[in-house]
Amino acid sequence: MSYRQELEKYRDLDEDKILSALTEEELRTLENELEELDPDNDLLPVGLRQRDQTKKTPTGPFKRDELLDHLEKQAKDMKDREDLVPFTGEKRAILGMHTLMSNQQYYEALGSTTIVNKEGLNSVIKPTQYKPVPDEEPNSTDVEETLERVKNNDPKLEEVNLNNIRALAEMLKANGVLKSLNVESNFISGSGILALIEALQHNTSLIELKIDNQSQPLGNKVEMEIANMLEKNSSLLKFGYHFTQQGPRLRASNAMMNNNDLVRKRRLADLNGPFYPKCRIGV
Repeated sequence: MSYRQELEKYRDLDEDKILSALTEEELRTLENELEELDPDNDLLPVGLRQRDQTKKTPTGPFKRDELLDHLEKQAKDMKDREDLVPFTGEKRAILGMHTLMSNQQYYEALGSTTIVNKEGLNSVIKPTQYKPVPDEEPNSTDVEETLERVKNNDPKLEEVNLNNIRALAEMLKANGVLKSLNVESNFISGSGILALIEALQHNTSLIELKIDNQSQPLGNKVEMEIANMLEKNSSLLKFGYHFTQQGPRLRASNAMMNNNDLVRKRRLADLNGPFYPKCRIGV
């Protein structure tokens, strides 16, 4: 049975039934297990990002009512901050007003003798000039030879250029060890990104993938394809990319949330399973 098929059996677990069967010590152990997840992961519920410390025994002579009275008195006694630029009631000119003139008003203003500075009337907004980027030269790197030199720790090998090499997606299909892959801030095209995402259908070890900030925008069609492929994956837990459209952004977020939920259910099942070592409770 594949890893993805093994996770499917946890989708219909009754979480409330499992939690109700746990003792207080087992629940505390479960909280410790959940803390191993990323505390900054915005896909987790707020209550799981930080340990509940509301039951901590008060230390020192703390008096809540006196503290609230002190804060209220301090707020009333504090003076308002003065404005850096006080209001004087004088009228100010509106910058860029010449752009709202009609042709007749414009030429009358140019011929007027009462306007001292007429330079702004002739200002023209110029677009930003972009420098053309020449096409890159074909990459002549021999991938097999380079990987062999890396494996043999060749001291003469100081730089490896895998730009425009299509071996990365093929590697993901066969690799079963890699946990995290970061290809942010590169020159990967939309088709290259789709090849990486598609390779995840054959990979069950990768749990984090970051592809944000490429040299060219991926576009709406590519983002929709990414969201579609992420919904078919059940092992990826973190996906780093800033979607420009709300639709694929929401679908990708839900896909990651479902995958994290499957992992959480599996941990609950392991804690309540018949082979769980009860001697570890409370450790």
